[in-house]
Order: sequence, then structure tokens, then C-alpha cells
Amino acid sequence: MTAEYRIAEDRLGGEPTLAVSAPDDSARVVLALRGATLLSWQVRHGAAGPLKELTDGYRDEKELLSQDGVRAGLLAPFPNRVADGRYHYDGHDHDLLPGHHEDRTIYHGFAREAPFELVHTTATADSARLLLRTTSVRPERHPGYPFALDLEVEFTVTARELSIEIRAANVGDTTAPYAAGWHPYFTLSRPIDDLALHIPAHTLIRTDASLIPLPGEDALLPLDDCPDMDFRVPKRLGDAVIDACYADLTPGADGRIETVLTDPATGEELRVWQYGGYMHVFTGDTLARDRRASIALEPVETMTNAFNRPEHVAALDLEPGRRREFSFGVGYAASGS
Repeated sequence: MTAEYRIAEDRLGGEPTLAVSAPDDSARVVLALRGATLLSWQVRHGAAGPLKELTDGYRDEKELLSQDGVRAGLLAPFPNRVADGRYHYDGHDHDLLPGHHEDRTIYHGFAREAPFELVHTTATADSARLLLRTTSVRPERHPGYPFALDLEVEFTVTARELSIEIRAANVGDTTAPYAAGWHPYFTLSRPIDDLALHIPAHTLIRTDASLIPLPGEDALLPLDDCPDMDFRVPKRLGDAVIDACYADLTPGADGRIETVLTDPATGEELRVWQYGGYMHVFTGDTLARDRRASIALEPVETMTNAFNRPEHVAALDLEPGRRREFSFGVGYAASGS
């Protein structure tokens, strides 16, 4: 009988988790049900080497609950920030932070803290699939977001790849603004300075001091005019400080857009892929712990503050009874493997 991937229940402190292991123990993934959050992704380095940690996730229950750094958070119903916590949609003004008068910062939606449940698993000799679901996005749960969504997240784990599809269904009776993304941190060596980055983007999103994109066309900066931020040709990160969104991404022949992180010293690489959208990059310079030990490579459907940008309305609209998917993931390769 052929051995299959194993899926086991576990805990991180008091938080329920799921551990996925390859039949030969060459890959291991740990997910928290809170936020359907990736806590760890380990892959065997070499034919008989040890497991290597490729993400920089929450290490304990306290970190998971604090959400500092949004480590591997699923971003829905909006990625990144909404300016001043307010937006205008379908003729109505909405305030995501009612009663807050000083700190009006809100970012990365509600899914990253939502209670997910395991709905279904499939395990074979080659892969494991896990389907998680939450029904927690409801009008009475989140001020300023009077819409009802069911969210599903499907993880597929193989020997060298982690694939994710997030799906949102509008179960309410009004059209909802919605976009998704993912906020993982990756590491091949520490610090990240000697790693090389390749981003197949032609445009940088220009922002103000609060990291909110400038209005209209002023937000679009051709990378030909900004060589320091241009990674169309792979180059060493060095001491670059980046917290920026890249647009006009060029897909490969199969439609996948790939952002590639490489360790020139070992030949290892991570290929963060997505279908459509934008790539947000954060070099981790302001993290509470282990600054610049990892880099956030974030596939997102829309740019920051899309809820307040007229050109994004059509992309955001999720009509009653309709569903939308966003697919992304990451693959690992090592020299000789």
C-alpha cells in the first residue's frame, strides 16, 4: 500500500492547528485555524538533508494573537490600508473605525483573525488538500463593512510547492466591495541583504508619507524612471528599504506571474506565483522582531486604498450570489534537486 500525506490536528498554545507531512517527511506545513494562517513551511534541503524553514511565521500563540507584522495573513476583504479608515461605496459613506479620533490606521481586512474550520481534506501519495471556511464576515461583526461574505481557503501541499486559492461568496443582498491577498514572509538566509530579487513589473505605485497611493495617474511611476526600485533584472537586495507595490506584472506563457527570490550562495530559489493582481514587497525593516531576517512578497488583487479609487470599482464589485477566486502560491527549488 502506497503511503499518503498525513494531516494531523495539533495546537499552538490554545490555538488549534493542522500539521501536514509528506509520506517520506520531506515536506511539512503547519496551519493555524485562526485566520487560516501559515505558521511554518519546511522542505528537505537536498536528497537526504534536514528540513529547511522557508517562512518566518508566528512562533507562538501570543504572536498569533497580536498579529504583529501580519505574518502569512490572508488579506480579505481588502489588502493593505484604507485611508483614514473611511471609504465611499455605492452612494454610502462607511467608517471602519467609528469612535477612533487619533489612530485611524486599519489594514489587511478581517480574514487574518477570523475563526476558520476545516471542511474537507484529501490526501494522496503526491499531495494533500485542505479546505477551510469561515462565515464570520457579517454586517453586525465589522463596523463599516455592512456586507455578508463566506470565505473559503484551499491549501494544496506537494513536495516542493504550496498553493493557495481564496474564494469569497457574497451571501448578502447587496453588492460588496472585495479584494484579497496574502502576506507571507520568506527566508533563504539571514539577513536578506545577500539575496537576489526578480520582480517582472513595469510600474511602481507611488505613495504619500502614509503609504497611501497618490491620486489617479500620479500613482503610476514607470520603473524606467526609478532604477533603484527596478528588479526586472534580478539583483541583490543589499540595504534597500522597500515597502512598495509593483504593478503591470508580466505573466509567463502559462499565465503565471512569478516573483523570484534567490540565494546566489546556494542556488536555492523561491518562486512566488499569482494569477493577476499586484505584488507588494516589504523588507521587514520595522518588524517588532528579527528585522530584515525575511522578506514579505505579497500577491494582492488590488493596490492599497482600492476602496477609495474609482478605477478599482469594477474589480472590487462582488454581486449577491456571485463568487470570486484569487490563486497564488510558492515553489522551492535547490541546486541538484
